[in-house]
Amino acid sequence: MSLKKLISKTIATIPVYIPLDTVDIWFQDEARFGQQNTTTKLWAPKGSRPRAVKQQQFEYAYLFGAVCPATGTTEALVTPFVNRAAMWQHLKQISEATHSDRYALVIIDGAGWHTDDIAKDFSNLSVLKLPPYSPELNPIEQVWQWLRQHCLANRCFEGYNDIVEQCCSAWNTFIQCKDRVKSLCTRDWANMGKV
Repeated sequence: MSLKKLISKTIATIPVYIPLDTVDIWFQDEARFGQQNTTTKLWAPKGSRPRAVKQQQFEYAYLFGAVCPATGTTEALVTPFVNRAAMWQHLKQISEATHSDRYALVIIDGAGWHTDDIAKDFSNLSVLKLPPYSPELNPIEQVWQWLRQHCLANRCFEGYNDIVEQCCSAWNTFIQCKDRVKSLCTRDWANMGKV
């Protein structure tokens, strides 16, 4: 799908009575974090071989994350599983974070729990699915990479509660700087004020 078609599909998803300059585009996704963690390169004295522990346990938590690059606003939810109910709860958070004079268009991927009717309960929000196999169009993928590289890599977790605590801490570290959120996630094609 070309970028021009994606922009057209984006505009067609928004109700006709909503002025485009009142639309905030949100990028949403989920990521799994846990004991089978990422290892990354480390700074170490020349000639040394630093060790990184690789856990063998299989406890995980799922982080639902959403960013609005235009405002730097974010919403997150940590759950032990991914399903339609958790996705609906996350959309509810986004809906409540959207100002009363604004409309949210949430761009999502094609995960099985991202059903076409999932946003029917919200009057200030709709969803738009990205084409299959196109994670490069969703800048929140870079957020997951940032969280792993800067906060969560090369770590061990005692169990589920520790994973949740560390995921929350990592997300809060990421969102401390709205300029970081904006610079990492802004895409020119996703600015409805310029359409």
